[in-house]
Order: sequence, then C-alpha cells, then structure tokens
Amino acid sequence: MFTPSVSIHSQKTHSPNEYGKVAVLLGGDSAEREVSLNSGNAVLNALLRQGVDAFAFDPAERPLTDLIDLNVDRALIMLHGRGGEDGSMQGALQFLKIPYTGSRVLGSALAMDKIHTKQVWQSLGLPTAKYEIADKRHFEAGKCSAIMDKLGNEVMVKPAREGSSIGMARVTSAKQLDIAIQNAFKYDNQVLLEQYIDGPEFTVSVIQGQALPSIRMSTPHTFYDYAAKYQDDTTEYFCPSGLSQDQEAQLAELATRAFDGISGSGWGRIDVMQDSQGQFYLLEANTVPGMTEKSLVPKAAKVAGLTFDELVMAILATSMEDEQVTVMAGA
Repeated sequence: MFTPSVSIHSQKTHSPNEYGKVAVLLGGDSAEREVSLNSGNAVLNALLRQGVDAFAFDPAERPLTDLIDLNVDRALIMLHGRGGEDGSMQGALQFLKIPYTGSRVLGSALAMDKIHTKQVWQSLGLPTAKYEIADKRHFEAGKCSAIMDKLGNEVMVKPAREGSSIGMARVTSAKQLDIAIQNAFKYDNQVLLEQYIDGPEFTVSVIQGQALPSIRMSTPHTFYDYAAKYQDDTTEYFCPSGLSQDQEAQLAELATRAFDGISGSGWGRIDVMQDSQGQFYLLEANTVPGMTEKSLVPKAAKVAGLTFDELVMAILATSMEDEQVTVMAGA
C-alpha cells in the first residue's frame, strides 16, 4: 500500500508575526455560503491557535475596500463558488495590492468553469469523459434522445459554474435528462452533459505542485452529491485509497498535470473517476476546496502526517509571493 508521508517546510521560516494581519475571507453570497462559513471558521480558529493575527471578513456584509482601512497584510481565501473561487475576488485583491492564497485569476476562472476546464484538459491530451454542452439560449428538448445515445445512456448533468455538486443530477433516460437540464439552467446558462463513468471516485489534493495521498469515496447516493459531501454520515472515505503503488503514482502525476494545465497554483484538489479497466478520467478542479470537518483535503493531509493547523499554515504560506513552500514526499 502506498502511503507517502509529506513534510511541508519553507525555504525561509515564517513566524506567525511575519504574516502580519490576515483576513480570512469567508461566507460571500454564492450558493455555497454555508460551506464557506464552516470552512472559514475552522481555518480562522487554526490560525488563532498558531498565533497568527487573523480575523473573519465576510464580503457579503461589508465592502472589500474595508480591507485597506483595516490595514490587512494578506488574505486567506475561504470563499467557495462564484465571487470567491472564480477569479473575481482574486482580481479585486490584486487591484488592491493585497497578497492572497491559492490560484491566481486565470487558474481560478478556468477551474470554476467545468466546460472550459475539460476543453483545456482535452487540448493537453489528458483523459476526460465524453461530453456535450446544453446552452439555455438555444437548447432543444428534442435532442435529449440523441445526446443519451452519444454519451452512453447514463449521463451526469452539471451546471458549468457551480460547486459542491449543486444543481447536479445523474440520469438514465431522455425524459430525465430534459428535466435535469431545466433544473441545472436555474444555476447557469450553460450545462455540462458528461458521460457517466461507472467506477470508484477519487480525489487528489495538490499543495505546491505535490500530490497528497488519494482518497476514494463511497456513497449509497446515486453520486457524490451535496448531501453526501456535507450532511450525511453514510459516505465512506478510504485513505489510503486501496490503489497499488504504481496506480497511486500514476494518479498523483495525472492530478498535478491537470492542476498545472489550468494554471492552478498554491493548493487545490482534482476529482477523478476510474472505470472498470482501471483507466482514470478527470472530472473537475477545485481551487478553494472545503476545509470543514467532513472535507477531503484535511483527511488526506492527516494521512500524510500533517495536522489541520499545519495544513492551514501551509495554505497561508502560499500568499507569500516571494517565498516557495516545498512539499516533499518521503518515507
């Protein structure tokens, strides 16, 4: 079984005081607000335990320019979904000259859009499932039968720019497909229709170009939906995931290539399916993954030998533009 240990250290040691005053951006006004509040508060508490001068800042409740008046030195972004994970907040913080954690504008914007993410991965020759696009402006329900035939009669329906599985559905008929698309249109004008890959789902967390141990998810739900992620206790997580050492290495390489391919940086997570032949297929990228007690990145970090607080400090270190945080895998 492949269970790498991971040590995170900086080329220059950063004391809590060196980070200055840190705003933990949380909440926001996306459909993922509740998850963001939970993630942000967990991260804030970790920073305070480590002696960092940190406080919570909800951009849905006060203007972002208040960060200037508050003399903030950097921001740790824990905003999930639109407005926080799609490049908008990253661009605003760059304009305000406030360093921030995680991916820059381009990587954030690409990762938030499932359709463009797949198109980039395809152009790089990376494996991803067959797909079609439903556009609200000219969608015709009469095309659903042909779409089902083309994609293999079992299809995942996903709003292009939502996270936490919001608005998603798994369908097995043209009628179900039409209903699912109409529901997804409530969240986005473009909807990804993706061939369903029958097999286990994995996720790989990436920190500074290095992959943490993969996690395999198992749920009695029809797919790994919002309830399975955040509400139910029926979802099972396996880390180590049960892959062979060669498969684990293959998946780690695929995840880091996929993350780099969309200009991801700092930290993030790549979701993957595996079919019955053992072939991996990229699903999507997350540039601000959840950090709740049920979240996946902390689970992988724990197996890699990192405490939650150490993980949070490693994430904060990605805001130090002139510093490089190295993640080294070893025995």
